[in-house]
Amino acid sequence: MTLTRRQTLGGMGALGLSAFMPRYAYAQNSETLVVPTLGGVWEQFWRENIAPAFTEMTGANVTLDVGNGRVFGANLRAAGAEEPPYSIVMTNEVFAQSLRKEGFFEELDLEKMPNYADLYPIAQTAGGYGAVGTYSPIGIGFRTDMVPAPSAWKDLWKDDYKGLIGLYNFANSAGKMELLLASKIFGEDQYDVDAGFAALADLGQVIQVDFNLSTAMASGEIAIAPFDFAEIVRLKGQGLPVDYVVPEEGVIAFDQTLNILANAPNKDLAYAYANFLISPEIQEMLMRQFFTSPTNSKVTVPDELKEQVPISGEGMAAILQWDWEFVNENQNDLSERWAREVG
Repeated sequence: MTLTRRQTLGGMGALGLSAFMPRYAYAQNSETLVVPTLGGVWEQFWRENIAPAFTEMTGANVTLDVGNGRVFGANLRAAGAEEPPYSIVMTNEVFAQSLRKEGFFEELDLEKMPNYADLYPIAQTAGGYGAVGTYSPIGIGFRTDMVPAPSAWKDLWKDDYKGLIGLYNFANSAGKMELLLASKIFGEDQYDVDAGFAALADLGQVIQVDFNLSTAMASGEIAIAPFDFAEIVRLKGQGLPVDYVVPEEGVIAFDQTLNILANAPNKDLAYAYANFLISPEIQEMLMRQFFTSPTNSKVTVPDELKEQVPISGEGMAAILQWDWEFVNENQNDLSERWAREVG
């Protein structure tokens, strides 16, 4: 997930939040839950808000393990499925899928996650093995002073945008989604990667990044690219002539899926934490702080945030879904083809 885009809007303080959350009597002060989390502003927010609120609710301690999906996966594989270092992992589904297939995660015990019933269907993932904790949807961002407004992903192939396009590279999950999206638009379906690679090659010269497209957009090196909506709003607030559109084919999205380890050292506490993260109160906190689209249907996006969070409610159905098993099984071949055919 993008770490540079977030500007604080406030949010409920950890201690104030505890008044709205149920307390769990089983957790003792001696218990500690190891929580893998992203770094940067995510780590800071977890350390200052999420972790204290969970401790207030349960009485348990929280230890943050900062990294990313690749790091968490490597740590789990090094330890083995029988003795995992974590009880719960929240990571991009592309990483979660392979770990799930290797037997690290269990099917969710929904009696221990009552908030799961309030998730949008799109967030009830992996056949009951996962629950999406956050979605950060991605549409099309563009420079209003350089190019005309698009209305669809397929518009990127118009002559108006030649030589001015930015993309995430294949190492980023958004790059993988770009390939599957092009395959879906120009081929039979997301699996028609021959059509997808041919379409991406037809874009001509593009600027590729692993992480941050904002610098290239601000400098005018690119004029159009897949963009997190809130990041475009941030750039606009800095005076840059930019805007975004929600493409008519739907949006791609960074996701963070909650997964419980089958041999979790502290399984009950892991379930309490998962249920905590998908509660309306925490989903609203995350929306206000990181402009994520709430996955709990009880959360309503207020009018003052609708520009930063345009995907919510019935609009959650616009988030396109992908077969990450297909991607993971063909990872090496797809990566090599990307380097060869896209650049």
